[in-house]
Amino acid sequence: MKVDASGMSAAGRLQALWSRILKQAFRAILLICCAGAASAQEDTSALDVLNKRCVVCHGCYDAPCQLKLSSAAGWMRGASKQKVYDSSRLEDAPMTRLGIDAKSVPGWRAKGFFDVVGTQDGPSVLEQLLLAGRKNSFKLGAPLPDDIDISTLRANTCAMPGKVNDYLKEHPQGGMPFAMAPLADGDYETLLSWARDGAPAPDAGKGLPQSVEQSVHTVETFFNRGDKRSKLVARYIYEHLFLAHLHLEGDDQNRFFRIIRSRTATGSPPDEIASRRPFDDPGGPFHYRLIPIDGTILHKEHMVYEIGPKRLNRYEDLFLKSDWKIASLPPYSTAAGGNPLSTFRAIPARSRYQFLLDEALYFVRSFIRGPVCYGQVAVNVIEDRFWVSFLTPDADLSVTDPSFLEAATPILELPVAQSKGKLSKRLEGFLSLGPVKYQEFRKGRYERKFLAEGGPDYGDIWQGDGSEVDARLTVYRNFSSASVVTGFVGAVPETAWVIDFPLFERIYYNLVAGFDVFGNVEHQLTTRLYMDSLRREGERTFLSFLPPQVRKPMHESWYQGPLVSMVDLWKESALDTRSPTGIAFSTSDPKEEFLTELLREPAGLWAEQDPINRCTGNACASSDTPAGQLRPLAQKPAPYAKFLPDISVLLVETERDTQVFTLVHDMAHSNVAFIFNEDLRREPQNDSVTVVPGQFSSYPNFMFKVKQDHLPVFVETVREIRSQDDFLQLVDRFGVRRTDPEFWTDFDRIQTALKDQDELQAGLLDLNRYRDPKPLDPIDRLFEFTFSLD
Repeated sequence: MKVDASGMSAAGRLQALWSRILKQAFRAILLICCAGAASAQEDTSALDVLNKRCVVCHGCYDAPCQLKLSSAAGWMRGASKQKVYDSSRLEDAPMTRLGIDAKSVPGWRAKGFFDVVGTQDGPSVLEQLLLAGRKNSFKLGAPLPDDIDISTLRANTCAMPGKVNDYLKEHPQGGMPFAMAPLADGDYETLLSWARDGAPAPDAGKGLPQSVEQSVHTVETFFNRGDKRSKLVARYIYEHLFLAHLHLEGDDQNRFFRIIRSRTATGSPPDEIASRRPFDDPGGPFHYRLIPIDGTILHKEHMVYEIGPKRLNRYEDLFLKSDWKIASLPPYSTAAGGNPLSTFRAIPARSRYQFLLDEALYFVRSFIRGPVCYGQVAVNVIEDRFWVSFLTPDADLSVTDPSFLEAATPILELPVAQSKGKLSKRLEGFLSLGPVKYQEFRKGRYERKFLAEGGPDYGDIWQGDGSEVDARLTVYRNFSSASVVTGFVGAVPETAWVIDFPLFERIYYNLVAGFDVFGNVEHQLTTRLYMDSLRREGERTFLSFLPPQVRKPMHESWYQGPLVSMVDLWKESALDTRSPTGIAFSTSDPKEEFLTELLREPAGLWAEQDPINRCTGNACASSDTPAGQLRPLAQKPAPYAKFLPDISVLLVETERDTQVFTLVHDMAHSNVAFIFNEDLRREPQNDSVTVVPGQFSSYPNFMFKVKQDHLPVFVETVREIRSQDDFLQLVDRFGVRRTDPEFWTDFDRIQTALKDQDELQAGLLDLNRYRDPKPLDPIDRLFEFTFSLD
């Protein structure tokens, strides 16, 4: 009897062939009978795996090779070698906003995007990279090999059609998911099958329910009124909501919309006008439209704003019931966007400021989750953790005194208004010392007020109208990312801001409405330099509440070093040390006294103490709870802090459930006054740790997993860290490396916990910044030893 190379006889091969034919026939019958249900089930399964395992790296502008897998439009568009985030480019980059700058696959091919799902000439790029990922020979649970550089994720090392083999020769471990534990067999087979089928798009669905359509129509009707006042108000609101994920009031589904300018009116398919900025000339008549957000929701760009009848009534009260007039509508231009306080001067300042205060968390979050805040250079303009409060409208001269804004507006022009294409021109507004002139103007006007009427007191801080918890915010900056949460979290920080209307509006237009993620180095530089001045402005307003004699020493403690003193002569006017404070301080630490007092009124709106990081007596978390057991990590000094990742997510497994905490590495600096060489201004000996129940960061850098009965050992092990080797011992015992066999299971747990924390605000976390700790090389080890001697 003849056998083939597999040892199977001819009869056996015939029997196997017949069996395969019968199975295929049976499968065909099932597909015919249940085609719709089966197709939907397969699509749902494949898309679920795609989201949980692929979109967590391939989403938003910073997706490697611009390959966005969060929607069918993204994977059909494909990938590109062009980088979106490039701080060195001399010319503006072509815009590649998905769904906006090209609306068809041929349109994207014309912009240089290449196919990753096509299978006409053999396996697609996606299929080949999935197959290669299955062959990656990482040792499970061990550190990644030295030749695996996670920064490859950012280097736009892209595998192109027909050249995947060349890519894999250069990067033999470059399969997908990149430098991660292998996918579970079921997930891998599902994803591979989907890729081999050409990455089919999910069913478009049945459209929106009639009630939702009606709600959308109601909102669009409000925005498209024809009188001049309504048009100006609609433009003002649109320029502040163009990045928002709009959620309709009363909708029990996680459906989100965005507002666009469309060439077509309600009732016709929307045709979005692809302007670079929201204040650019639309080029003709347009209509405001609400369109559904297509694709997976990513936490790092998820900025929720509720809209519906209640909100529209609020707009009526704020903007349209007050008595103001407008002769003609302002033009659309970069100059108009570069000075919004001038463009919208017809709308009462109180109305505009209250509009911002109504959703303070959303607007501050837009500074952070908008496109501006990628990368260390973009966010090193702020301290690692600081508290934010707001000047109440009745204490804000820009609101109460019309002459204030009339005189100040000409010197409040933003860098985008100087968009001339040359560095000398783009820096023109900044070098004209506009921010310093405004500092001097503001100081003079408020000094005059305080000397005549008495200094500012607690009543001058917005109390949230008795119900708005977002009147107190904590901003975190963690090296290359940032976050904002409600309330004052953690120990009393080094710095704090008090924001008034002109500052709030200019930060928004500098970082959000006027920021072009595709802009050149000059645009990004001037945005960063101007933001440095805005930070100083918020800090100086905060200092005005403290006793005059402490203001200068405190300010100097924030800006240490001879070089920063020279810069201050250029970027800062003289600090106000004459006008009084209206607060009778009773302790030797007025900063702490002032900030903690802000949490007491109105009673019950905010927690006065942080039970882990800032508490006394019965207000502290009990020592038999995970929160209480973690308290020692927040104590100072914390010589171990400098070895920890920026953001660590800690899973504490109790007998009843799993509790999630975020361990925040707060880095200390001598100052944050410069763009580059941050390491030269670091003060690692003053670093600390903030322990936060739950999650807030879009970018976990590492995960730890601990059973509660081992939590005291974990805490003590952390506190004993004095070297990278000590930290690696912690990782070996409690860490979840990228190669950990349980990596994906544990990541799913923190993703589920985020959803349980707040389903409306939740979205997929990003793994691009998840770093696998490694031993130091000899040179770094020498530096570590040198610093340990300090």
